[in-house]
Amino acid sequence: MCGFVGFTNNINDNGTVLEKMMNRIIHRGPDSDGKYVDENIALGFRRLSIIDLAEGDQPIFNEDRSMVLVFNGEIYNYKDLRKELTSLGHTFNCNADSEVLIHGFEQWGENLVDKLRGMFAFVIFNRNDNSLFGARDMFGIKPFYYTVMNGSFLFGSEIKSFLDHPEFKKELNEEALAHYLSFQYSPTEETFFKGVFKLPPAHCFTYKEGKMEKRRYWRPEFNEESGVLDYYADKVDEAVRESVKAHKIADVEVGSFLSSGIDSSYIAEAANVDKTFTVGFASNDGDRYNEISFAKDFAKTINVENISKVITPEEYWSTFPKIQYHMDEPLADPAAIALYFVSNLASQYVKVVMSGEGADELFGGYRIYEEPITLTAYDKLPFFIRRAVSKICELLPKKHGINYLIRRGKRIEERFIGNANIFSKKERNLLLKSETAKNAAEPKILCDKFYSEVKDKDDITKMQYLDINMWLMGDILLKADKTSMANSLELRVPFLDKNVMALAQTIPLDCRVNTKTTKLALRKAAEKTLPKRTATKDKLGFPVPIREWLKEDGYYNTVKNAFTSENASKYFNTELLVGLLDDHRAGKADLSRKIWTVYTFLVWYEQFFVQN
Repeated sequence: MCGFVGFTNNINDNGTVLEKMMNRIIHRGPDSDGKYVDENIALGFRRLSIIDLAEGDQPIFNEDRSMVLVFNGEIYNYKDLRKELTSLGHTFNCNADSEVLIHGFEQWGENLVDKLRGMFAFVIFNRNDNSLFGARDMFGIKPFYYTVMNGSFLFGSEIKSFLDHPEFKKELNEEALAHYLSFQYSPTEETFFKGVFKLPPAHCFTYKEGKMEKRRYWRPEFNEESGVLDYYADKVDEAVRESVKAHKIADVEVGSFLSSGIDSSYIAEAANVDKTFTVGFASNDGDRYNEISFAKDFAKTINVENISKVITPEEYWSTFPKIQYHMDEPLADPAAIALYFVSNLASQYVKVVMSGEGADELFGGYRIYEEPITLTAYDKLPFFIRRAVSKICELLPKKHGINYLIRRGKRIEERFIGNANIFSKKERNLLLKSETAKNAAEPKILCDKFYSEVKDKDDITKMQYLDINMWLMGDILLKADKTSMANSLELRVPFLDKNVMALAQTIPLDCRVNTKTTKLALRKAAEKTLPKRTATKDKLGFPVPIREWLKEDGYYNTVKNAFTSENASKYFNTELLVGLLDDHRAGKADLSRKIWTVYTFLVWYEQFFVQN
């Protein structure tokens, strides 16, 4: 696991700029570094040594040194690819998985990406024609950012590395702020930095003579087949265990995260690691926000060590600015901070951990997926009546019953934008000052292109498809990569595997979700080896007591100071922000998610536009 930076139109500075850019991401690879510099390009690399510890340094060259590679990730089928490429006449200089990429590109060109099983972002520079070829893995597990500024093409694993390039112009993208207020993350290819983009998952590109050509090389295709639950449970168990075995390959010790739920428990049991890691939060509400006791009990049942830490509110809030710096873009998911702390804990013992990300999206695990099939007497009314009621209710103050009537009068494409739906366009426009931000597209417009690709599918499959394409990359995998790499820890996600996905997209709807529970096939598979209370337990995922903390004087005042700051007044009507905070404290409504979303942006803004 590593990080890389690079830019074209190399400036004549003896490598000083490249060195500064590399130092910005030293946390991604503290073990060693490497550079390639000529008059056309500068490539920098930071390495966290996992496979072939002695000889796997980058950049890596092909036989005649006409091509140069920098790569972040792991290729789990690299031994098979290496064997095939050797039989075709290629010569390898080391045993690292990265070398199969450069020889694979020599052999197969851009079709290389179809052969890869793993998590990756990489760039290959062809010295013969000064072209670049790059790609990102099918789920977006590893990040890839790029921009073109004053003729220079900048690219890398983290946006912060661009800050030290003399051509980089730092400017806030106000449209991204508007979208973020609804989704709690940045949901498009654009980032919070104007002119900086994310290469989408499952995309590759060629950059030559100032022009970039992108293409999508894979997309999920849900085509359910026939079969009973027991059949799919057996298939899931087989696929997950094979994936875990493939993901365990390393020349260093591998551990596993462990919460109280099925996903991480299943991975920890299948991986047969020696150490698991758990965090919980100190709270006045008993063990509601602390899964440590449950995790320790489960660890005993599978005979592994569990190492845990209780996070205090003081630690959480004091570390929060640092974490937002590592995120590159604001992410208002409170669990991201928990993931940072469990990564920090694990990094003191191992270099690699496994985790359960992706199971909910692939197997149908979120409770909200039950909504389309959970019908009430109200749902028997003709849709045109429910539609009319919904429009009336949108004019009323938002309460639980009112929100239900609004949702039930809308198609899934209108009401579901993912697992977070923080501010509507109307709500965010009341808060925002900028006309540019106010004119940003409403949330559902950003989802339309994905819904159009599955318009013939059932509503639950549509929701899964949207989450795989947006929520998974924008929230789940962003925090997984950035919080682990901030601690120089490699995080692997065996559920998000090429072969597991091939199976998951064939599972019938009634083996995914019913009105009583979710991810049925996965739970049934897990019951083979896990205690039933673990296999059937609802998802928590390191829950955080934000709603409680915001009612306490100290943290209420911390947020209020941010809401009334000069930075806040640039972008928001601050009296409305304080109103949200006061209403939450008074118990009028749980507004903690809305408050946290705005506060997160302000903390992030301080890190990148005031301090840097």
